[in-house]
Amino acid sequence: MQFPDLDKLTLAQQVAQMVVVRASSHLFDHQIQYPEFGECDRATLKHWIVDLGVGGVIFWGGNAGELSLRIQQLQAWATYPLLIAADIEEGVGQRFTGGTWFAPPMALNAIAQTDLPKAIEYARKMGAITAQEALAVGINWILAPVVDVNNNPANPVINIRSFGETPEIVSKLATAYIEGAAEYRVLTCAKHFPGHGDTGVDSHWALPVISHDRARLDSIEFPPFRAAIKAGVDSVMSAHLLIPALDPEMPATLSPRILTEELRHNLGFEGLISTDALVMGAIADRYGANDAPVMAVAAGSDIILMPVDPEIAIQAVCHAVESGLISAERIKASVGRIWRSKQKLFDEWDGITLTQSPVNSQTAALTTLAQPKSMAVAAGMLQDSIVTQGNLPLKPTAGKNIIALEEILDTTFLSRSTPAVTIPAKLGYQLQLINRHSPTITIAPEESAILQLFIRTSPFSGGLGITSVAKKLLKQLLANGQLQGLVIYGSPYLRADFAPLLPPEVPLVFCYGQMAAAQSIALSQLFESKSTT
Repeated sequence: MQFPDLDKLTLAQQVAQMVVVRASSHLFDHQIQYPEFGECDRATLKHWIVDLGVGGVIFWGGNAGELSLRIQQLQAWATYPLLIAADIEEGVGQRFTGGTWFAPPMALNAIAQTDLPKAIEYARKMGAITAQEALAVGINWILAPVVDVNNNPANPVINIRSFGETPEIVSKLATAYIEGAAEYRVLTCAKHFPGHGDTGVDSHWALPVISHDRARLDSIEFPPFRAAIKAGVDSVMSAHLLIPALDPEMPATLSPRILTEELRHNLGFEGLISTDALVMGAIADRYGANDAPVMAVAAGSDIILMPVDPEIAIQAVCHAVESGLISAERIKASVGRIWRSKQKLFDEWDGITLTQSPVNSQTAALTTLAQPKSMAVAAGMLQDSIVTQGNLPLKPTAGKNIIALEEILDTTFLSRSTPAVTIPAKLGYQLQLINRHSPTITIAPEESAILQLFIRTSPFSGGLGITSVAKKLLKQLLANGQLQGLVIYGSPYLRADFAPLLPPEVPLVFCYGQMAAAQSIALSQLFESKSTT
């Protein structure tokens, strides 16, 4: 059937189209991993989609094949096609095993310093491959690119998710990413407006404050958003930030001055405006399940992303319309933008066939994941952004292979069969894993070690905690003359902090990625190839 006239939808049905809920990518209830962040049982999710008619679903992690089945199931439940969103800033493989996993966007900034055209081409290919693989599993709304300018090395939430530290580089790389993705029928999303790059607080837990004046915002934070809008980005996600120069009272997500006056009117953005997740502490802890959705819609948001309680959110916004706080025309304007976005993705809807898919068979579509050409692009980004120093290659000597990481129990990049473990093991090294909770490590005087650090600051991570543990251990190994070599996977800011501690002869390899491919490339540099610096 064709998309219906908006006037045929009730107020509650219209508001429900503005709500995007979190769901588990797994098929069975006992597999739910994150109930505290909105993952619910099958019956509740079906109620939200079938009875309430929510407009979209966001997924976080799992297996690409199972996710594909899950999305087909949810789309079959829906009366109208669902927006299917995912934070796949580093490709489908970042969240869903089986897809291509790229280096973090800041790796492209490193490449841009010596070869800007190559970095731009990588960004374009990254956008295109991510879009193609997203469609293959059923994702149609890519919550990327991040266009925040990361000019605060201590930023705990953006950091290497950014394309760089200057608005010029971020604008060029983000534009290329958007143009690459535009080759496919997906939606893209520039985030986090009006700019989350210079914060020292993680908005998942608390409300950051940016104290810059208007002139600074115009010159640093706004340009990448202007560039993304000019490039045709489909949506913009708000930031949970307080920026007194723009609004001294309300965070951006809830501010009419920022979302309507600045983004909609001053920057001329006509696409979808989405909140960041409303379950995040910066909003949920201050404004609650009832008020936050209403305030976000009143501010100018079209999408209510991950409200604390979807049913309460719909009821609260409907009540706000009925009481005159929000106009009915305001709701229709948002749903009209959502409808136009969905019409870009779907020619028509029959409940089974997703006409947006580049192939008819979903099984055939999955075979397009992680194709050799795509994997080669991802490997090229890793190789071209790697940094080395010291005397390389390292001649292997039996000792410890100490791996420090933020979380031992739940990691997507490390197992007993990944290169960080297997390559040193074949060379005679004994594995020892540590995190910030590990007791002091004792190494026998006659022993030596290679140290591998998997540390990147990212949402919900314990990166800052493990950094202090890793630095203490590094100093201990250096003082005792026991450090053979150091490999850092993740943050260039960590490399900049740790590298000066090393004697010039001690090998150091730095790689932006943490996945298996990154480990293989980094360790080949450590043990086999000559230094590139």
